[in-house]
Amino acid sequence: MPVWERSSTARVVPPARPRKLAKVPFVELADGRLQGVVSSGSDTGRVYVSSIAAGTYAFACSTNNNRPCGGARGSFCNHLRALVTEAVLQYGAGRVARYLKADTPDAEPGAAALVSAMTATRPAQGDTSAAAPVFSRFLRHLAYLELEPTTLPVPEMHWFPPTRAVA
Repeated sequence: MPVWERSSTARVVPPARPRKLAKVPFVELADGRLQGVVSSGSDTGRVYVSSIAAGTYAFACSTNNNRPCGGARGSFCNHLRALVTEAVLQYGAGRVARYLKADTPDAEPGAAALVSAMTATRPAQGDTSAAAPVFSRFLRHLAYLELEPTTLPVPEMHWFPPTRAVA
């Protein structure tokens, strides 16, 4: 068994390219969506939870307390565009395009080509029901950043109870 399988830490896939976390501090490909947290351009105390559904490109953008984004009325707002840009930096354009099922003419599209391909289909505005779990996961990640570095097990990260031999 490799050493990494016997530890309480998980391997992390390094980003495709380095990115700055100030504008989009949290981005993930999960639950059939590209989703994340995007900082407001006008208010430093406000963040938006943005998501784009794979395949349909249904989008949602709202503040962390469920106020709708004023720019996401019928098309992608700047928060959604920033989310796609940072996802391309984090995961690579090919992986993001495959996950979202976006057909682009380029073999390795950039963020602008991905946004163009998705908006050309005239996606509908989706529901914001995913905002709360996404924001909650973001806050959980922030809490882990406050922990002191250690090689000892972190109790919050032990997801599986110990097993006992059954007699």
